[in-house]
Amino acid sequence: MAFIRKKRQEQQRQLYSKERFSLLLLNLEEYYFEQHSACHVQHEGSHDEKKIRGSLKICSKSVIFEPDTISHPIIKIPLRDCVKIGKHGENGASRYFTKAKSGGISLIFSQECLCCVLYVLVYFIKEHNIVAPYKIERGKMEYVFELDVSGKVEDVVETLLQLHRASCLDKLGDQTAMITAILQSRLARTSFDKNRFQNVSEKLHMECKAEMVTPLVTNPGHVCITDTNLYFQPLNGYPKPVVQITLQDVRRIYKRRHGLMPLGLEVFCTEDDLCSDIYLKFYEPQDRDDLYFYIATYLEHHMAEHTAESYMLQWQRGHLSNYQYLLHLNNLADRSCNDLSQYPVFPWILNDYCSAQLDLSNPGTFRDLSKPVGALNKERLERLLTRYQEMPEPKFMYGSHYSSPGYVLFYLVRIAPEYMLCLQNGRFDNADRMFNSIAETWKNCLDGATDFKELIPEFYGDDVSFLVNSLKLDLGKRQGGQMVDDVELPPWASGPEDFLQKSKDALESSYVSEHLHEWIDLIFGYKQKGSDAIEAHNVFHPLTYEGGVDLNSIEDPDEKVAMLTQILEFGQTPKQLFVTPHPRRITSKFKALSQTSSYNASVADSPVSPGEESFEDLTEESKTLAWNNITKLQLHEQYKIHKEAVTGIAVSCNGSSVFTTSQDSTLKMFSKESKMLQRSVSFSNMALSSCLLLPGDATVISSSWDNNVYFYSIAFGRCQDTLMGHDDAVSKICWHDNRLYSASWDSTVKVWSGVPAEMLGTKRHQFDLLAELEHEVSVDTISLNAASTLLVSGTKEGTVNIWDLTTATLLHQISCHSGTVCDTAFSPDSRHILSTGADGCLNVVDVQTGMLISSMTSDKPQRCFIWDGNSVLSGSQSGELLVWDLLGAKISERIQGHTGAVTCIWMNEQCSSIITGGEDRQIMFWKLQY
Repeated sequence: MAFIRKKRQEQQRQLYSKERFSLLLLNLEEYYFEQHSACHVQHEGSHDEKKIRGSLKICSKSVIFEPDTISHPIIKIPLRDCVKIGKHGENGASRYFTKAKSGGISLIFSQECLCCVLYVLVYFIKEHNIVAPYKIERGKMEYVFELDVSGKVEDVVETLLQLHRASCLDKLGDQTAMITAILQSRLARTSFDKNRFQNVSEKLHMECKAEMVTPLVTNPGHVCITDTNLYFQPLNGYPKPVVQITLQDVRRIYKRRHGLMPLGLEVFCTEDDLCSDIYLKFYEPQDRDDLYFYIATYLEHHMAEHTAESYMLQWQRGHLSNYQYLLHLNNLADRSCNDLSQYPVFPWILNDYCSAQLDLSNPGTFRDLSKPVGALNKERLERLLTRYQEMPEPKFMYGSHYSSPGYVLFYLVRIAPEYMLCLQNGRFDNADRMFNSIAETWKNCLDGATDFKELIPEFYGDDVSFLVNSLKLDLGKRQGGQMVDDVELPPWASGPEDFLQKSKDALESSYVSEHLHEWIDLIFGYKQKGSDAIEAHNVFHPLTYEGGVDLNSIEDPDEKVAMLTQILEFGQTPKQLFVTPHPRRITSKFKALSQTSSYNASVADSPVSPGEESFEDLTEESKTLAWNNITKLQLHEQYKIHKEAVTGIAVSCNGSSVFTTSQDSTLKMFSKESKMLQRSVSFSNMALSSCLLLPGDATVISSSWDNNVYFYSIAFGRCQDTLMGHDDAVSKICWHDNRLYSASWDSTVKVWSGVPAEMLGTKRHQFDLLAELEHEVSVDTISLNAASTLLVSGTKEGTVNIWDLTTATLLHQISCHSGTVCDTAFSPDSRHILSTGADGCLNVVDVQTGMLISSMTSDKPQRCFIWDGNSVLSGSQSGELLVWDLLGAKISERIQGHTGAVTCIWMNEQCSSIITGGEDRQIMFWKLQY
């Protein structure tokens, strides 16, 4: 995972270097400016004089000396605690400054090449290269450093004097402002070294100042982007002179909030890894946006952008694991392994850390994912709610967050001890407060008055390092006398590997798959804020939420620095990704909607026995094979049989007869066997809009712009009946189980009970109006789910409406398109609806929640389509057939077809044969070539 990978990269780099220094030795918000080869002169002037070679690091708030010999400790001297800084030499000084005060500052300069520094506080770090709490010595001491290049002494002393003045300012805001000014001055005097380009022919597009962000520290420098590469050159040359990323390798980029400001940009060269290749913080939002735009423009030609909705669709349909989906949501919600105040958050899954055996079939084994950690203990929650009611505005239920830098390092101290020492000023936490036991930590989260933390991704990864004290760190002794060592695991885990494997099994279990959407609602969704958050007992301090404070509106620099420090240390709530209830995952344990009799029953738990699906397996296999090869569609035959655009296609069960309707007002019957037109029928002088065959292949129904629906008897060769059911053109009809569904421009969809004439033994059909589904504007298309319990309608103004036919009530109304809805259809499992519109969009809507979960655009409107839930074959206004990969969010294939718009499309049950109709008056027969 993120920390482990970064740590190992650092260790790998240090295999080729004896350098022990890292930016983690700096204080928070401190910068490393420059380094000089030097010697630390001990016992200067005496017979015991000794020179220790090393490197002198000049930082914004301290001086750090790293000896070449690892047996000697690194020396860190805070500038604020200096008593005297100057050149070391004779008593007579050419220039001096004193502050007449006991313990004041005295600076003396001479022409000698030694730099003399006197301090009252010194830190000793990593002696013998052992990571341990810092040793501290207090009192007046003299440290003398001799630079290898004596000519640099003057400049180094001037720099130290300037930084010393900044460190000694009374107000923290003034200190920050002065150090920032020094940093910006240094950046302004330098620029990116163009000699670092990989190729002399590279074309420079932009250059600006920025900082490279890693956990707890930032490193200033220059960003440069060319037509082929992204570069970052650190001002201090650390950890290497230039970081280079080839644009061709970039897979994802994200804008980030950093320090509550829109200044961050994170670049990934991998598809699924949480750890990025570089995280940059800019000084101006415009610089960040310009660089993002350039990289995004480059990527547009190489890959599709993924949204929360597109990932949701992949997760719902089982193409992403629970673990992968949570990683993607964290990424989209500004969570980054480079920002510990916004580290990726994962849920506690299990509630059992005491049993000898872990039973994942028992719901009691799992934590209630519909509640935040703070609400899992009823008694504690009641106390918190009482305090909440008595609290003045702004109110909050929990005084600490579920994710913060301290919590992240609490879990990771064994693999990232230097980060903990950096965060806690050179100390580890009290031994009894360390991450000692899984069960103890979970119990404290349930019972503790201020402990509401969730987990991190490492608990569901593959690397056990964070659970094992493999570095043999001295983390202290507990009150019982035992040393803090490896994390104590639950009885059901035989070892760290077994613990992680069972944790992963739990995360991917049926129970979690069925309930994970409830936790997503709390952390990333609609229960994160507002009245829904209050009702869910999910209210944290206002400062933790995005937009909770406007730092630009705070004029006092001290107040601004204090506010930012408080927020970063306290933790931040993820960016809100969803504002409506998150759909649940589709699991094999449940029947699809098409197997149920009503909307309410369709979302209830209904196990499927193996026998129910066994007969359909072969058919499903053939359908899957067909859709996997849909890009290999080839034109077989084509015939021009109409005088105007084709509007509808219906085919007999044996596939021999093809019926089509057209705007030329005719219904035609075409024989596939003889390849000849067998019949042509006209019902009126107005266009026919659609057609369908009734069961038994005896009757064809056609809808017309003359407000009527016509029933044509194939056996008798005449119109057997006419239903005059609307006040405007009938745009689309559907039939199921002796019920006719008609959509019209009169703003209604009507449901009729219709018994075919051949069943009545009469020449006419009998119709009764069962329901009228009223819309505000004309309805252009409708579609039924497989069980005919749900109907979707698309309107002229771009809304998609989902109706429960068992109660004739509107479930959801979604504004999907900016123009007319061209076509709509349910997925085979009835969980999703796809719609296409005149605006060129393909939109996927979740049936249960009404949430728009995916949207893709094309250069031309897609007039009609068929789909299997994952892939789409659409007929374009351009005449092409387009194959869409919804899960990959891309167009897989463009197939040349009609010379005008493709207006209708039909596919047989085996998905092996396709017929299209177009504005060019042709019908085309297509076949799949395996």
